[in-house]
Amino acid sequence: MLTSLIKKELIALVRDVHGLAALFLMPVIFIVVMSLALKDYYNPPLMALRYAVQQHDNGVPAQSILADWKRAHGTPQDLPADWQAQLTNGQLKYVIVLQPGLSDALNADALPTAPHIRLLAEPGIDGNLFNALRAELVGVAGEVKGRLEASVAGGPPAPPGASMATLLEAERFAPSGPRPTAVQQSVPAWLVFGMFFVVASMSSLFIQERASGTLGRLRSLGVPTGMLLVSKALPYLGVNALQAALMLAVGVWLMPLLGGDALSLAGIHWDALVVALVAIGLAAVSLSLALACAVRTHAQAATVGPVANVLMAAIGGIMVPKFVMPAAMQHVAEWSPMNWGLEALLTALLRGGGLAAMLPELVRLLVFSAAMLALAALLFQRRAA
Repeated sequence: MLTSLIKKELIALVRDVHGLAALFLMPVIFIVVMSLALKDYYNPPLMALRYAVQQHDNGVPAQSILADWKRAHGTPQDLPADWQAQLTNGQLKYVIVLQPGLSDALNADALPTAPHIRLLAEPGIDGNLFNALRAELVGVAGEVKGRLEASVAGGPPAPPGASMATLLEAERFAPSGPRPTAVQQSVPAWLVFGMFFVVASMSSLFIQERASGTLGRLRSLGVPTGMLLVSKALPYLGVNALQAALMLAVGVWLMPLLGGDALSLAGIHWDALVVALVAIGLAAVSLSLALACAVRTHAQAATVGPVANVLMAAIGGIMVPKFVMPAAMQHVAEWSPMNWGLEALLTALLRGGGLAAMLPELVRLLVFSAAMLALAALLFQRRAA
């Protein structure tokens, strides 16, 4: 009987052409558009920024910092007499000031305890670019310090420590985890969104069966509630699997052809990725079942589920990456099931983590799934009573 029920669901699903288009084409379009639109945001075009240097220290360490920076960012503009005005109006994007005492601070045995480098950026510079510049400048100073220590000790250079940030008047940018490229953010984000979007199709078909009397006839034949819910869940879990395969393929093969970055699957823990996708699918389908059992009309089915999805995506790091949110919003994002799924996928695809690393998110997704399935069964029983 379960096989026949699943077959019925698949036939109804295949006939829902618009629903299938939303489930597969919409996330593909989002991945392509957002990956290309945000490519430079995630990979800042630092080489293109017009900059100048004000050098008050001509010692060897200061010269080394300047040489390293030139190799990465090109030759600076000659410092104009009105450089402050040009910086204010955006003609210069940033100015690096190497202050007196920089070389002495780097030659000293101890790490610097006071700032000797200033990074002055034009007022309208993108915050992402400014953070990247700060981080790189600290890194360059740390490498120079490490080379100086190695030349004295005669051994390999020590890795630059976080305390080198004291050389700068601004703090070094230190995100909570590795920052993704546009594709590494977009593929898992819109994959999660697409998997949860099955609620629209499931709710619509649920209402149709209720209106046509199909559910009533199945209930009168003694079909258990659990079997009815499972027969509806399994086909959509299959849809989620196809969505995952398609979105990953878009990231790996299509995006490079369109000029975007490629999603690399090298070195990932495949078992962790598969478990994460299964957990996300269970959460998406169980939520869809609960909402499908809750709505009463086609109008409700067309609005409640999609609106809930958009809200979860908006606060969950799908539409706006979590790492660019203010601290308060980052805490709010952690309440969204979509964020749990996204963090699990980022752990697998970006951070190289295994099952243990994503365990907190997996537990949340599974507990959420169990709660939604229980709610769906309760609502279904009440509707059938």
